[in-house]
Amino acid sequence: MISHTLPESMMAIDITRPGGPEVLQVIETPLPKVQGEYLLVKVAAAGVNRPDVFQRMGSYPPPPDASPVPGLEIAGEVVAVGEDCKRWQVGDKICALVAGGGYAQYCLVHDSIALPLENLSYTDAAGIPENFFTVWANVFQIGKLQSEESVLIHGGTSGIGSVAIMLAKAFGATVYTTVGSAEKADVARQLGADHVINYREADFAQVIPDLTGGQGVNMVVDIIGGDYIQKNYEVAAKAGRIIQIGLMRGNPQNLNMMPLMVKRLTHTGSTLRARTPEEKAVIARDLAQKVWPLLRAGKIKPLISHTFDLADVVKAHQLMESGDLTGKIILTNPDF
Repeated sequence: MISHTLPESMMAIDITRPGGPEVLQVIETPLPKVQGEYLLVKVAAAGVNRPDVFQRMGSYPPPPDASPVPGLEIAGEVVAVGEDCKRWQVGDKICALVAGGGYAQYCLVHDSIALPLENLSYTDAAGIPENFFTVWANVFQIGKLQSEESVLIHGGTSGIGSVAIMLAKAFGATVYTTVGSAEKADVARQLGADHVINYREADFAQVIPDLTGGQGVNMVVDIIGGDYIQKNYEVAAKAGRIIQIGLMRGNPQNLNMMPLMVKRLTHTGSTLRARTPEEKAVIARDLAQKVWPLLRAGKIKPLISHTFDLADVVKAHQLMESGDLTGKIILTNPDF
């Protein structure tokens, strides 16, 4: 192992018991041990994501080999490398997807899943991995969205939604999206959405057929679930794809699947956290080749809503649960 001189312990966030934001507590814990294909990164910033909330509530446990500390994405500086690391060295500035451990001063990262910081700030870079990996894997690798196709993206100013809009537009799709306010509608248009539907004022299941001349959309990207799923079937074009990334409203009740069969729809989805490093590395390589040039050129940029010091993680989770945000919440390490 090659490393800087490192402390023996670090500050991290502990989930003391399943529950609300108040169960998150700052603790001191030993520094992770670095070996094999792993890097140790001093964390400058970490993203807050909906799965962190589910983990805190006890409904989304980490994989057996992952840190129990929440946090799925980080940006920072490499301070130690395992003996089998080939791509990175001490001093490199990276952002990375992790299976856990991001809410801490130091975090282990698999060598193959880190990506260069490029010209981004640590705060911006920390808002990239979870959503960009998720959107790329679901919308482009599984869903195979093509240029000149149409896509409906629910929750257009969420972390997932904002990235889906930017990437779908960058690769030539016509983008429809749903949002919950006039302010969020403006943000969605700035991100590149062609048609924005305020779901508090109109039902997308009625609006989409009018906007598409009755043809429907080629793809629906859904983080909502619940009663949206039936409507997704209604607005999908023949041979359309519904990509399920989340279930914020839970599972659907009394779902009529006949439209799925009649239209020959494909309804699929996936989770990211439990995938192996090798599977995640495939996504990372795609992002490096096809998306990083867009970031480097400033053509796309993560949408950051709020930043909090790591010690203020309770406030960050309270904001996440309120839904009163556009884009990402980032935790920063004031000692970096």
